[in-house]
Amino acid sequence: MFDISQFSLKGKIAVVTGGGRGIGQAIAFAFAKAGAKVVITSRKAPDLEATAAEIKAFGGEAFPLPAHLGKMDEIKKMVSTVMDKFGRIDILVNNAGASPAMGSVLECNERLWDKLMDINLKGAYFISQAVANIMVKQGGGKIINIASVDGYNPEPGLSIYSISKAGMRMITRAFASELISYNIQVNTIAPGPISTKMMDSHWGHLPLEEAQKVKQTVEKMLPSGRIGNPDEIAGAALYLASAASNYTTGAEIIIDGGLLLGNHLSG
Repeated sequence: MFDISQFSLKGKIAVVTGGGRGIGQAIAFAFAKAGAKVVITSRKAPDLEATAAEIKAFGGEAFPLPAHLGKMDEIKKMVSTVMDKFGRIDILVNNAGASPAMGSVLECNERLWDKLMDINLKGAYFISQAVANIMVKQGGGKIINIASVDGYNPEPGLSIYSISKAGMRMITRAFASELISYNIQVNTIAPGPISTKMMDSHWGHLPLEEAQKVKQTVEKMLPSGRIGNPDEIAGAALYLASAASNYTTGAEIIIDGGLLLGNHLSG
C-alpha cells in the first residue's frame, strides 16, 4: 500500500539554485514545507534574504547563499560552504538561468552566447558534478534540472536560450546514465509559460495596453487558456526530490498547459 510519507523531505539538505524568486522560490517553499533544510542561492542577495524570511515565517528552515553560478570558483565556494555547514547534500535543483534575450540567429553575438551558456549549461554541469561526487560518497541523492519547452521547439528569437535548454535535457540523460548505479536519480522538469519575471520580460517593456494584448495572445495559444504559476512546477519537483521517485531517473516531466500538443486558438 502506498505510503504518503514517501513525499516527506524531513532531515534532507536541499540546494536550490535561482531560489530567490519565481520557480526556484516556489520549489524552495515546497521543500521547506516538506521538512527539508533549504539552501537557496543566486546572485541577488536581497531576493534570497526575502525568500528565506518567508520560509522562516511559516516555520521552515532556509539559508540564503549568494553566488555567481556561472563562475567555477564561486561554484566550488558555494558547495564547500554548504558542506561545511551541513556535511551533506541530498537534493540539488539546477534552476538558475540567464534571462533569454531576443535576437535573430543572424544577429546574436558571442557575448550573449557566453552569458547564457555559462549559467544555463556550464554552471548546471559543474554544480551537478561537484554535488554528484558528494552524493556518491553518501550513497545516493536527487538532482533535478529545470529545462524548458523551448528545449524541444525553439522559440523564434530565442535560439541560444533554446539551445541551452536542449543541452540541459542532455545533461540530465548523461548524468542519469552514469549515476544510476550510485543510487542517484537525475531528472528534468520542462516548464512552459509560467508567470515569473522572466516570462513577463516578453511584454514588460511594452506600453500597458500593448503588453496586455501580447499576454492575451500567448494565453490563446495554450490549450489550457492560461499561463501557469510557479506552484504548479513545485509539485513535480517535490515528487522528484522525494523517495516516491526512487525508480524514476532520466525522465522529463513537461508542465506546459498543453503547449507542445500544438498551437490552439480559443474563441
